[in-house]
Amino acid sequence: MRIEVRRTGGFAGIERRAGVNTAARPDAREWHALAERALAAGRDTPPAGVPDGFHYEITVDGRTVHAADPGLTEDQRELISRVLKEGA
Repeated sequence: MRIEVRRTGGFAGIERRAGVNTAARPDAREWHALAERALAAGRDTPPAGVPDGFHYEITVDGRTVHAADPGLTEDQRELISRVLKEGA
């Protein structure tokens, strides 16, 4: 499973991207479950968000959903954090 996150917006407006391939990871099942929950709560179109807040595109194996601060679910927040931290 390929998980990608694109973060835009914020005060500085700097875009950040990262991705994780779970194929060879021993914790792949955990990543898959988290990704599925994050996708289920996402939107097909970008939500309004708040001024200077971050907007996110979460893409899992070609399926993309959108989310924005402060309306992230806990699963989305965790997935985004993990991908941005561990991704390349």
